[in-house]
Amino acid sequence: MFSDVGPLELVTLAVLAVLLFGPDKLPEVIQNVTAFIRKFREFSENAKQEIRSELGPEFKDFEFEDLHPKTFVRKHVLDGDDLGLDEIRGALDPRKELAEVSDAVREAADTSEAGAAAPAHVNLTKDAGAESAARASFDPDAT
Repeated sequence: MFSDVGPLELVTLAVLAVLLFGPDKLPEVIQNVTAFIRKFREFSENAKQEIRSELGPEFKDFEFEDLHPKTFVRKHVLDGDDLGLDEIRGALDPRKELAEVSDAVREAADTSEAGAAAPAHVNLTKDAGAESAARASFDPDAT
């Protein structure tokens, strides 16, 4: 509950409490505050139990924490179905295509190092047939 309150803040609060209420009234104020917190927790638990009993047995596993918007969406909308997000991420991930390009460049470098004539143009696109046909139609040396 107080995970973000440091020791310096606690000491400051204790000093302020002593200055505001005085050392003689401070124990009584602490008892009143803790009693109020206990009563409030009891009241909220009773309200939760009453709501659960009024909803009936079909809402037996109902949790009030599930009403938080983030939890609700995570549990009910994305439950078991990530709405194709993995496919979208896979389609947008350039690693596969970059690996194919790097493999093609390595093959071209290996063939040129082996003494074979290096091709003037290395085709790195998926549609190799259409591009070679288009290149042949514009290449004056191809005729």
